[in-house]
Amino acid sequence: MKDWADVVAFACSLPDVEMASFYGTPCPKVNGKAFVSPGQEADSFHVMASHEEKAMLLETDPEAFWQTRHYEGWPGLLVRYGAADEERVRNVIRRAWWDRAKKAQRAAFGDRP
Repeated sequence: MKDWADVVAFACSLPDVEMASFYGTPCPKVNGKAFVSPGQEADSFHVMASHEEKAMLLETDPEAFWQTRHYEGWPGLLVRYGAADEERVRNVIRRAWWDRAKKAQRAAFGDRP
């Protein structure tokens, strides 16, 4: 994904996603919960992730997944635009969506990516 527009387009392709304000910025949300946002770094976006998943991503692919002090201790991390493994990035976004989806939405979507 080369920019925020690509991230939004992909996120909005997931079921029941709507654009709504998140800290004053329109972001994709499911059930009123944001799962991606522009982040505070120009070359990256933010995606929600559990602390365990975040630690694994930071360790296994620091070129794509990273954080600043702002995100330390927060269940989410930064993803660089243009990351080499775009399908992995898409799966991280899908998991963020799935984690905020309702039980019926999860059942319709299938197993957690």
